[in-house]
Formats: sequence, C-alpha cells, structure tokens
Amino acid sequence: MRLIIVGTLQGQLSTASRIAMQQGAQVMHVDDVDGALNLIRSKGADLLMVDIKQDIKGLIENLKTERISTPVVACGIGSNPDAAVRAIRAGAKEYIPLPPDPDMIAAVLTAISDDDHEFIYRDRAMMKVVSLADQVAPSEASILISGESGTGKEVMARYVHNKSRRAQKPYVSVNCAAIPENLLESELFGHEKGAFTGAVARRIGKFEEANGGTLLLDEISEMDIRLQAKLLRAIQEREIDRVGGSGGPVKVDIRIIATTNRNLHEEVKKGTFREDLLFRLNVVNLNLPPLRERPEDTRALCKHFARKYAEFNGLEPKPVSDEAMKVLINHDWPGNVRELENTMHRAVLLASGPEITKQDILLPDGRPHMAIQSSTRGTDTASPRDTEPFAASSHIGRTVADVERDLIIDTLKHCLGNRTHAANILGISIRTLRNKLNQYMAEGVAVPSPGEGMENSSLS
Repeated sequence: MRLIIVGTLQGQLSTASRIAMQQGAQVMHVDDVDGALNLIRSKGADLLMVDIKQDIKGLIENLKTERISTPVVACGIGSNPDAAVRAIRAGAKEYIPLPPDPDMIAAVLTAISDDDHEFIYRDRAMMKVVSLADQVAPSEASILISGESGTGKEVMARYVHNKSRRAQKPYVSVNCAAIPENLLESELFGHEKGAFTGAVARRIGKFEEANGGTLLLDEISEMDIRLQAKLLRAIQEREIDRVGGSGGPVKVDIRIIATTNRNLHEEVKKGTFREDLLFRLNVVNLNLPPLRERPEDTRALCKHFARKYAEFNGLEPKPVSDEAMKVLINHDWPGNVRELENTMHRAVLLASGPEITKQDILLPDGRPHMAIQSSTRGTDTASPRDTEPFAASSHIGRTVADVERDLIIDTLKHCLGNRTHAANILGISIRTLRNKLNQYMAEGVAVPSPGEGMENSSLS
C-alpha cells in the first residue's frame, strides 16, 4: 500500500502517517494538492489521505481529468458532519475524524487495499499449488495464475512476490478489466504532456512504477488484442514507450505475473488472445482450484473470517456451530472466497446467541440458509423446525424493498456511517450503496452520516 498524505492538520496527519506505517503502508508526505499531483504522476500511489482544508474537490477533478483512479480519503479534526458531507460530495471515499484512531486507519487501509488479505490454506489441493509457487517464486519466470473469480488469484500473486528476490521492491497491480480500452495503454506505459486530451503533464505508467519489482496484470484476458502486441514487445524487450513520447524507449526491470478466470488456450482459438503472448506469460501456470473442491480451506476460512469480523466490528468472537459449518462446507460457493467472506461478515453481525448458527447464514441476496442447503451436495432438505426462527421474524408480510432498506440502514448505523465498510458487509459495490442511499434520502428516509452511531440499530 503506497499512501500519500496531503497537508498537516496541526500535526495530526503525522500521527496518522505513523499509524499507517505500522500497518505496513509506504507513506509519502506533501504540503498541498499541487505537490500531491506531481508526486502521484511521478511515483504513483494507492491512496491519498487529504486534510479537509485542502481543495479536495479540485484535487479529485484533476485526478479525473488526468484519468488517475487513486481513491481519496478526507481527514478533519473532530467529528464534523458538514465537513464530512462536503468531502463525500466532492468525491472522497471516506471521511476520517482526527485525532486518528488506529483501528479506523487500519480499517480504511484494509477496505481500500485489494491485496490486504491473509493467505490461509489447509486443503491438500491448495497445498500442491502453494508448493509449486514456493519453487518458482525466487526465479525470474513469468507466471500465469488461473482460476475462477474469487479463488484468491491476487492473494497468490502477492504471495509469489513476497517469496521472490524482489520482495522489497514495488508490487504494482493493474486491473485490465476495469480500465477502458482507450486508456489502458496510458495506464500501462504512461504518457507525455499533450499526448491526448487531458494529458496535462507527464505521467509514468504501471511498468515504470513497478521498476525493480513485480507487475500484476489482473484479468489479462480482457485486454484488447491490439494492445497485446505492444505488451508482448514490452515484455520481450524490457522497455516501453510512453504514449506521445519522442525521447526513445524507457528501460524497465520487472517480473510479470498475470491472472485470468478464462481458458486462454480457448481464447487463442477464438482469435481474442495472442498465442505468442500466452507463451510469454505462461512460463509457469498456477491453477487455483475452486473453493468447492477445498473443503478444509472452507473450514479454516470460516473460522478466520468469524474472528476477523468480530474484532473488526468490536464484537465478542463466536465459534461457528457444527450445523452451520456443515452448511458452509457443502455449499458450492460460485463466488468462491469472496462470497464466503461476505457471508461470514453478515453472519457475525446477525448472530445473537453464543455461536454462529445455520440460521445466521445468509446469501448475498438475503436468502436464509435453507436456500444454501437446497444447492448442496448430499444435504437433506431443511425440516420445518429449521425454518422456524426465520419464519417467526418480523420480515413476514413485508416487501423485499422494505426489508432491503432496513438491512442497509441498520448495517450503515452499525458501521458508524462508513459507506465502504457497509458495502463490504452487504456484499454490494460502493456505487450501488450510494445509489440506494440517494433513493432513500429522496423518499425522506433518515440516512446516517459518517461518524453517526448505532442507536436504534437492530444489528447492535
């Protein structure tokens, strides 16, 4: 995690900086927005933490103009709802009141960073893959990590980097599926001032950011075939040309790791992926089995997420009951580890007894555990007795929209108004959550602001 802190806030941001460094972040500090823009153009960053007194709106507008997707978190002294609202409306992801709370800083870094996940595995199927990763990590070979969505490909990529000889050098990730085709070339190779509309200054690309370290090309199969040719040349020659550049190629020293949830050999046959690029990337293939084929990993991950989210939400840790664990292990998990994590986060919040029971297990759409059981392998249909706790709840006779609204509002209250954390718990995107909240506010529903407490929350 590369963090740029902008401003001073009477020295409080220096404290935030120390906390972030204790959490493993690489921290850079600048005095103002102009310094932040210059630094992010030349060095890159994963997160900006900005003094509320700075021109946050102007900063975010400049980032959008220059097509820089780094998220911004605003910071201000005390809990100031008006300042928080202004920052969020300007485009900030979150508002953090100062003096900084170590748990809040850690939570924000965790929410922003995609690779801040502990690598947990217990199943033999995964052990074989990890053993191969251990063998090849110290080499300079390019690695292709394949597997279904949510199986942990990015976590494996980070693991390989940490085990490599480049572990102390940069680890830079670019999501090829999330960046529009016409912008991906600039994102990878950088651009010179005036190269295209919006290129107001020189900006280095991900190849240069990762110089000396590792570059992860996430979901490489989504890259347009025309750009694949330029990528192939960059990998072969170890040099890149910035978009609009005239000063000659720039030498880079990087190790490439790519991920895909598709069969690239089939994509080659379809003509959507270059065979020569596949050969370059697939020197070693690490194929991650889906979670449904890793029952011991499911067991270990359930326990891990139960502990993690109890601590995260300030709750007493609760064990997962045997019946609940049976349901969890037998579920097919089409979303793999990502779906399991969201499910366990909800279960931690919904558990009212001394342990997490099967009645606390809900799928992302709000269905109870019976829906999970109906799709399991060799699990009997739920008995009427199993359905009683759910049937006796206050949901009966209410519309789905009403139940959804109450769940969203209660979760937001539980998270003290923190949109990112609430979205993670609910298993929806931050954009979807904000659209829902805007709809509720237009209907006159009271929506918690950042920093508001849990009073009247049914999840407390």
